[in-house]
Amino acid sequence: MYGGAIETFKEALKLKSDFIDAYKSLGQAYRELGDFESAMESFQKALMLNQNHIQSLQLRGMMLYHHGSLQEAIGNFKRCLQLEPYNEVCQYMKGLSHVAMGQFYEGIKAQTKVMLNDPLLGQKASSEYLKVKYLREYSRYLHSHLDIPVAEYNVDQDLPGNFKNHWAKNLPFLIEDYEEQPGLQPHIKDVLPQNFDSYSSEVQKLICTADHLGALMQYDTPGFLPNRRIHRAMGLATLEVMQAMHRTWSNSKVRVNGKTRQMQWRDMFDIAVKWRRIADPDQPVLWLDQMPARSLSRGFNNHINLIRGQIINIRYLAYFDNILDFIKDRILVYHGAYNPRGLLEVRQALENVNKVEDLLPIMKQFNSKTRDGFTVNSKVPSMKDLGKEYDGFTITITGDRVGNMLFSVETQTTEERTQQYQSEIESIYKDLTAKGKTLMLSTELGDADAVCNLILSLVYYFCNLMPLSRGSSVVAYSVVMGALMASGKEVIGRIPKGKVNKEQIRSTTSAEPFIHFTFLTPDQVSVPPRSPPTCLCSNNNMSELHTRILGCFF
Repeated sequence: MYGGAIETFKEALKLKSDFIDAYKSLGQAYRELGDFESAMESFQKALMLNQNHIQSLQLRGMMLYHHGSLQEAIGNFKRCLQLEPYNEVCQYMKGLSHVAMGQFYEGIKAQTKVMLNDPLLGQKASSEYLKVKYLREYSRYLHSHLDIPVAEYNVDQDLPGNFKNHWAKNLPFLIEDYEEQPGLQPHIKDVLPQNFDSYSSEVQKLICTADHLGALMQYDTPGFLPNRRIHRAMGLATLEVMQAMHRTWSNSKVRVNGKTRQMQWRDMFDIAVKWRRIADPDQPVLWLDQMPARSLSRGFNNHINLIRGQIINIRYLAYFDNILDFIKDRILVYHGAYNPRGLLEVRQALENVNKVEDLLPIMKQFNSKTRDGFTVNSKVPSMKDLGKEYDGFTITITGDRVGNMLFSVETQTTEERTQQYQSEIESIYKDLTAKGKTLMLSTELGDADAVCNLILSLVYYFCNLMPLSRGSSVVAYSVVMGALMASGKEVIGRIPKGKVNKEQIRSTTSAEPFIHFTFLTPDQVSVPPRSPPTCLCSNNNMSELHTRILGCFF
């Protein structure tokens, strides 16, 4: 889809070399593909033709923000607002960028300007207007906790339940009896810009290592723009998970929410969750089981449209064939149980289906109930209770083949489903802790392999559960890498081209094939280290980075 658009824009530029909108649209098409360099080049050419082209400034600024280049992004938004002071997108993004860098006074001032720009009677409110109240409240919360170590407070417990529920669901800010977060406190100063050279050599090495580890998590798939800020944050998360797991396996306790105790599975994942929150305050990364009971009983849906009408989600294109094969298999199982006489005819018809779009006519032919569409459910087998299965994801196909088809995948997080998966995860984590402690006293490679298998099993169930409102995938990957490093292994390979880890996990039928066919390539260390390298393990180093951490990011 974007490839065709790019060729069209290029043809237009051959006919009219000073076509500013064509350069702007070309840049946005490259940005949607995740091609940062080509997008920057196109935006730059548009602005060379007209340095005051507002749309190019706005789009380039947004891309720079999502690339992790916040200072450059702010420059674009400031220029945009000089030319168009009431541009809500640039005002919102300017406020967001300032807060992400720890500049709360400028950030909240910009957010307030968006809040004051009420829509006219009958006018639809912009998405920025709807989101800004959540961002301002969360910004105030972050500011009031700026000088408190991250391990000493808990966003999921501190923020009101209805606020979290509305924010995660992107609902209008209509919350009864809401009490605003404290305003800016004069004694809490903004984060000062940090110079890499001012850090000690140990901290410099730690940051460089984090950058390297974070870059290994980047998808080499169209649609995923590299984000240096996310890379660094999740690289640091990996190192902290490594430290925490090593301490746990060495019979030490960890500091969690102001208390010292033995680490549980949620504490391990929460390390990565907190780093993911720091990386982008615009996105609500929240534990779904910590939502109000009424909201959880209704369920939260993690929904991905793969095809909607003429729009194809290029991020997951590589998995279409796998999903199609899975659907065919489920259809055959269904007809084998309820229509055994017609099974051969159904099987023959499915052999000619090579695209998802061709499934609906087949289903309508053999099942009168499939008039508007059908759903297919996956099951996840338990390791703890053999023979037991949990609900996985649901595939929905509706419409017809004339351009109005909806092909989607969703995971519904209900209270019952959450309890089932958490019981599975707790069982695996208990086994992992026991084997991890054994590993610290062993030189046998088989012990390290057993720990590795348990780590991957743990993440398999975590990703099928999808327990976070955002970011479950990168959080899981950080935990895998950190736990493997604690066990004496290190992930050295990048994610293969076209692969997306959460879909890779959900496309396997159980934890065992995921373990055997995972694209992680851990490099075996011959003897598990009794302690990680000092420069990567110092608690003081992590404290230094956690304290007023926002200033160390670009």
